[in-house]
Amino acid sequence: MSVSITALDPSVCAPLPVLGQDVTVPLVTGGEVTYAALDYAASAPALQRVWDDVAAYAPYYGSVHRGAGYLSQLSTDLFENSRSTVAEFLGCRPEDQVVFTRSTTDSLNLLAAAIPANCQVFVYETEHHASLLPWRDAQVTYLNAPRTPGQAVETLERALADRDPYGPALVCVTGASNVTGELWPVRELAAAAHAHGARIVLDAAQLAPHHPVDIAELDVDWVAFSGHKLYAPFGSGVLAGRADWLQAAEPYLAGGGASRKVARRADGGVDVDWHTTAARHEAGSPNVIGVYSIASACKALTEAGFDNLVAREQELVSRVREGLAEVPEVQVLSLFGDDAPRVGVISFVVRGWNSSHFAAALSAEYGIGVRDGLFCAHPLVRTLLGSDPQDPGECGAPEAEPGERSLNAIRVSFGAGTPDEHIDRFLRAVTELVREGAQWKYRTEDGRCVPDRGEAPQV
Repeated sequence: MSVSITALDPSVCAPLPVLGQDVTVPLVTGGEVTYAALDYAASAPALQRVWDDVAAYAPYYGSVHRGAGYLSQLSTDLFENSRSTVAEFLGCRPEDQVVFTRSTTDSLNLLAAAIPANCQVFVYETEHHASLLPWRDAQVTYLNAPRTPGQAVETLERALADRDPYGPALVCVTGASNVTGELWPVRELAAAAHAHGARIVLDAAQLAPHHPVDIAELDVDWVAFSGHKLYAPFGSGVLAGRADWLQAAEPYLAGGGASRKVARRADGGVDVDWHTTAARHEAGSPNVIGVYSIASACKALTEAGFDNLVAREQELVSRVREGLAEVPEVQVLSLFGDDAPRVGVISFVVRGWNSSHFAAALSAEYGIGVRDGLFCAHPLVRTLLGSDPQDPGECGAPEAEPGERSLNAIRVSFGAGTPDEHIDRFLRAVTELVREGAQWKYRTEDGRCVPDRGEAPQV
C-alpha cells in the first residue's frame, strides 16, 4: 500500500493560526503589504498553539533528568511525555525507540553512525543532501532517478538482488520530495527492502507536516523528521524506529545522560556502562523546549483532523498547478508526471528568467517569500533541468546575473497555515512578472539577487 491522499471537502477546515500572519514588509515600489510566507518546505511558521504551549511552560523550565526539585521533575515528565506523544503521532510499534535530535540531518547522521560494519546502503540520487550524504563510512550504491513510482521499486529490487545477501543493508528514501512534492511509494519500497533482507529509513521531513505518517502501516524500520518543518521552530528533530542497531552502537555523543555508570579502573582508565534506552544517543542537556514544541505540533495537527488539513492543502495544490499551467513560460518540475500525488511543494522555472531574479522580484515587489536554488538536492534538480552535473549553480547561490538563464529553480511551498490570499497573490504575481516584467532593476550581491537601490524603477 502506497502513501495516498484522501480527497475531502476543504471547506470543513480553515487555515491553522500561525505566527507572522499579520507581519507587514516593505515593497521596493513603495508601501507595505502583509508578508506571504510560501517557503514552508524550508521552515514552516510556528503554529500559534505551539507558541502558546511553550510560553505557558517556559516559567517552569528546569533541568531534565538531573534534579530532584519540582521544576526539574516537571520538566522531566514533560520531556518523556513528549516522547510518548511523538511515538503515538508516528504510530510507533511497542518496541520502537524515539530519539530526540537536532534535525532530520542530525537524525540520519546518528543512524549512519549506528549502522553495523560492512553495511550496504542504497539511496536514490533524488534525495535531499540530509539523506544523500551521511553514509560516508558505508558501502553506498546511488540509484538513478526513477521516472515512475513503479520504476522506483523495480530499480531498488534490481540493486538489492545484486548485493551481498549475507551482510546488513539499509535503504534510505524520502516520503515526499523537497523539490517536486511528489509522494514516493514508501510501503512498496519497504516491502522490497524487507524481501531482500534489508532495512529502510524514511526521510519524512517533507511528508510529516503534510500527511499522516504511520511507521507500522508503512512497515519502515526508522523515520526521521525535523520540528522546524512541522510548525515547531526550536531546533529539534526525531529519529524513531527499531532499537537494536541503536543499542548496539557507540553513543552518538559521549557524555552525561548517555552513561548509566562511570568508574575508574585500577590501570587508570575508565569503564562506562551506557544506557540502552533512547538516552544512549541524547547526551548532554536536551532541548526541552524544542522537544515539547514538536509534541505540541503533533497534538495540534492530530486534533485539527489531518484528513481535513490534507484535503484543504490538496485544493491549494490544484489551484497553484492550474494557475501556473495558464502561463506558457512556466515549466513545473516533476519526476512522476502530472498525475502523481504530491504535497504542497512545487518547483518550476520560467523561460527567459534567471530563477534568482524572479524570486527576488516576488519578494521585493509583491511581499512573497519563496525559495530559489537547488534546494540542497543538487543531483535531482540538475536531472530535472537536464543539465550536466558540472554546470554552474549552487544551493541558494546562483551565479547567473539577472536576466540570464540560471541552472536553478524556484520553489513555492505551503501548508496548514496558508491563507487563500497568499496563493491568489502568488499566481497574480507570476502572471504579471512574466507578461509585464519586473518594475525594478536588480543586481547580484554576495551571491543573491537584490533590488538595486541606486536605480530608478523601470517604466
